[in-house]
Amino acid sequence: MQVILLETIGKLGGLGDIANVKSGYARNFLIPQGKVKPATETNMAEFEAIKADLEAKEVAAIKVAQTKADAMTGVVCSLKANASEEGKLFGSITTADIVSSLATAGHEVEKRNINLSEAIHHVGEYDISVTLHTNLSVDIKIVVEAAEEGQ
Repeated sequence: MQVILLETIGKLGGLGDIANVKSGYARNFLIPQGKVKPATETNMAEFEAIKADLEAKEVAAIKVAQTKADAMTGVVCSLKANASEEGKLFGSITTADIVSSLATAGHEVEKRNINLSEAIHHVGEYDISVTLHTNLSVDIKIVVEAAEEGQ
């Protein structure tokens, strides 16, 4: 199914591009989310009329993401968790833990924007990336420490 992209979408393309996607993906996710429209003559003409507004929104979103990226550059996120004497955690550090720690430090991000390559099960330092916009991500350091007895 051919669709017109109303915003930049990672692997599909940029604003205004025409992409071929599976019809189920378009009908069940992209169209209801307002990310695309079917590539019909009517929709193409309608898109040309609103293209400037969509481009302005895209530029504004990139500026906001760049501001967040500048503020988050070099951020070190410290987390405490129960761990054995060998440093193995009783459980794991999840994206929700990282989001709440970043929120405490004044950086608002969503869980889906945290890119963990694998779950964190040991005490130590980890480098992760946070995707703030399609083409903009920032690396942050996670420091996991063992919680002291009685906490």
